[in-house]
Amino acid sequence: MSKLIVVAKVVAKKEFLSSVKSSLMNLIAPTRQEEGCIDYILHQENEDPLVFVFYETWENLASLENHLQSDHYKAHAQAVHGMIEDKEVFKMTRLEV
Repeated sequence: MSKLIVVAKVVAKKEFLSSVKSSLMNLIAPTRQEEGCIDYILHQENEDPLVFVFYETWENLASLENHLQSDHYKAHAQAVHGMIEDKEVFKMTRLEV
C-alpha cells in the first residue's frame, strides 16, 4: 500500500515570524512520536524566511487525520491563529516507474 505524502506550505505574517517558527518547530518532536508518522521534516525558504514547508510521510490517511486531532496540533493551530498569511496542503501519492 502506498504511503501518504504531505507537503504543507505555511507563510507567516512578517510581524509574527518568530512566533510562527517557534510553534512549527514545537510540532516536530511530538508528531514524530505519533503512530503512523514516518517523516515529519520542517524547512524554511532561504530567500523568503516567512515561508515554511513541511515534508511529511504517513502510513495512511487515518494517521494524518489522527495527527490533525492531536492535542499538540490543536494547540499549535490556536497559538498561531491570525499569524498566518497563507497555507497550502498537498496530499499526494508517490508515483513509481
